[in-house]
Amino acid sequence: MAIKSYVGALLLLLSFSSTIKAQVFQIENYSVTGGGIPDITQSLLDAWKKACASTTSPKVLIPGGTFTLSEVVLEGPCKAHVEFEVHARLLAPPELSRFKTDGWVVFHNIDGLTMLGGTFDGQGKMAWAQNDCIKNKNCRMLPMNLRFNVVSNAIIHDVTSVDSKYFHVTVLGCKNVTLQHFHVNAPGNSVNTDGIHIGRSLGVNVLDTDIKTGDDCVSLGDGSRQVTVKGLTCGPGHGISVGSLGKYDNEEPVSGVFVTNCTINGATNGVRIKTWPASKIGIATDMHFEDIQMNNVFNPVLIDQGYCPWNQCQAQIPSLVKISNVSFKRIRGTSATKVAVKIACSKRIPCEGIEIADINLVYKGPDGPATSECSNVRPLISGMQNPRACAKIVS
Repeated sequence: MAIKSYVGALLLLLSFSSTIKAQVFQIENYSVTGGGIPDITQSLLDAWKKACASTTSPKVLIPGGTFTLSEVVLEGPCKAHVEFEVHARLLAPPELSRFKTDGWVVFHNIDGLTMLGGTFDGQGKMAWAQNDCIKNKNCRMLPMNLRFNVVSNAIIHDVTSVDSKYFHVTVLGCKNVTLQHFHVNAPGNSVNTDGIHIGRSLGVNVLDTDIKTGDDCVSLGDGSRQVTVKGLTCGPGHGISVGSLGKYDNEEPVSGVFVTNCTINGATNGVRIKTWPASKIGIATDMHFEDIQMNNVFNPVLIDQGYCPWNQCQAQIPSLVKISNVSFKRIRGTSATKVAVKIACSKRIPCEGIEIADINLVYKGPDGPATSECSNVRPLISGMQNPRACAKIVS
C-alpha cells in the first residue's frame, strides 16, 4: 500500500510539472571563503525564501561545482510544492564550533517537497573523535547532515550523504515521505552515524537505497508507523534496527514495519528489535522481515529485550515493552557468529505472535554449525529451519 501510494504521488507530480512551467530560483551569488571555495549559505537562504513564497511550481537549483554551506533551516509553510535540485557537492564546516544546533541542512514544516540529487559532505572525521557519548550521558548532540522535521508529502531521491558528524538523515514528525536511490557513505568506524533514522512519523518508504556507515543503516524510533524498507543494501553498519525502545517516558507505539528484499553485508547485526531493560511501558507490533540476504553478518536475526550497551542500565530488570505480531521469513545466507537466530524476550512481558519461517543461515566457524536461542517466547515455526529454530531455550 505504501509503495503504491508513492508511485501514484510520483506520477501526479510528474504530470503536474509537465503542464506548469517551473519558476527557477538558481544559486548564483557566492561569497568566497579563505580556502577559495565559494560559500552559498546566504544565497541559498535567499533563494529558498523566494521559492517558498512562489505559487508557480517553484524550483531551487544549485548548479554543479563544489561549495561550502553553513547550517541552514529551509522553513515553510510554503505556498506551493517546492522542488529542490542539487548538482553540486556541498561541504559542511568541519569544526563543531561553527554549529549552534544539531542540524546542518534542515527542512522544517513543509507540505510538498521534491528533493533531487547532490552530495552532502558533513566532513565528520574531526567530530567523530570528539563524540564521548559512550562515557558521558550528557554529551553534546552532534550535527546531522539532513533533517526533515514536520515534512509531509515529500520525495527525496538520488541524494548522497557522506561522512556526517552524527546521523546522516533524520525523519521526525513527518507524513508520507519516500527516500529512493538514496546513498550513504561513511567508514565502519564512524561513531553514531545512523544512515536513516525515523521517528514519530507515518508512511515512510526507504526504497532501493545503499548505506555504508558506522551505525544502524536504518533505525526506527518510537512512533514509527507504516514504514517500508525495500531493496536496501546495508554494510558496513549495524543492520536494520527497530529501537532501542523503552528508554523515555511517553514513547509512542511502533507499528506496521515491513522490511523486504534487502541485502546485508558484513554488518554487526542483520535485522533486530531492541528494547532497554528496566524500561518504560511501550508497544512494538506488526513488524515483518522477509526475503533478506545475509552475507557474513553477526547476529543475523535478533530480538534483544535486554539491550544494554556500555553497561549503562539496570540489566537485571525486565523490559516493559510489549513485542507482538513479528515475522522473520525467507532469511538466508551466512552468519559470522554461531548463534544465527536469537529471540530474547522479556521475562515480565513475553513476546507474542512471533513467526519464524524458511530460515537458512550457515555458519562455518571452528565451534560447529549455526544454532539458535530463544527465551520467553513460543514462536510459530514453519518451513525450512537451518539452524533448528529455538534449538536452545534460555531461561
